Amino acid sequence: MTRFLIIALFAASPLAAAEWPTKPGDAPLTAEELDGLAGRTLTFYDDGQSRFSAGGAYSFTYASGESAFGTYSIAEDGSVCIAYRNGFSRCDMYVHSGDRLILIDEKGDRYPVRPE
Repeated sequence: MTRFLIIALFAASPLAAAEWPTKPGDAPLTAEELDGLAGRTLTFYDDGQSRFSAGGAYSFTYASGESAFGTYSIAEDGSVCIAYRNGFSRCDMYVHSGDRLILIDEKGDRYPVRPE
């Protein structure tokens, strides 16, 4: 009975919820690299662009030219969380996978970033 209680407590802990669906060889960005997002624009292969401003402002510009605005913050687990002005929010994990920078969303979908 005690064994089931321990398993239930572990499953409910924040550590269990913070796991990201990485693949072997994925290396999450370091704290220094995450801090270095400020002032950068990341372009994806669908021509979407994520812009991270030094003051915490964020925008995503779609290939169509439309933009969504919000703010970003770095979570304790190293994920990058966006709070959009429209009330939508999301967190993503950026990893190095070989020579590529990859965004992993909460569903586990992977989006490679174009090299700069």
